[in-house]
Amino acid sequence: MILIVDYMMGNLRSVQKACLLTRKDCKVSASWREIEKAKKIILPGVGAFADAVKELKRLKIFDVLKDKLNSGTPILGVCLGMQLLFSSSEEAPAAKGLDIIKGKVKLFTGKVKVPQIGWNQLGIKDKNCPILKGVKNNSFVYFCHSYYCAPMDKSIIAGQTDYGAKYASVIWQDNIFGVQFHPEKSQANGLKILKNFLLL
Repeated sequence: MILIVDYMMGNLRSVQKACLLTRKDCKVSASWREIEKAKKIILPGVGAFADAVKELKRLKIFDVLKDKLNSGTPILGVCLGMQLLFSSSEEAPAAKGLDIIKGKVKLFTGKVKVPQIGWNQLGIKDKNCPILKGVKNNSFVYFCHSYYCAPMDKSIIAGQTDYGAKYASVIWQDNIFGVQFHPEKSQANGLKILKNFLLL
């Protein structure tokens, strides 16, 4: 069963609808019991880092998620969901993330419009990343975010995007995958990435 985590912080139905094109066993839930049973997990998200952490803890699934990921269950973090995999965020320094990926979430700086909203290119750094199989280098995907992920270990950056400077737009570390863009809004390229994850 594919579990899409429902913590009131994302466009869950759009993600589920996109996933159902590939797998019929995609379920939206915030139940810790369902999370424990899941074979794969998708953690979507739109909104503020601190609010998201607060909701995960209120629902009593923060530690359940962390334990599940540390046990080797594949996860795909989407947008804010990717950021939550990290240690902390400049948006809310007091709120600690899941800390599965060591690193910080940082605010865009320089002469760029914040948030970044719209289409931008995905430069593929690691052609062996399984969720990027069949996706062409510099394909366009859809973004909507003000913060970006900066992992301590640069080798886990599987894809990057240039917005004032290059940043990690896809990460891959063992069973952990993250995309800063919205695959459910990225047409054929995004659906391909979701399909690749669902068929791992």
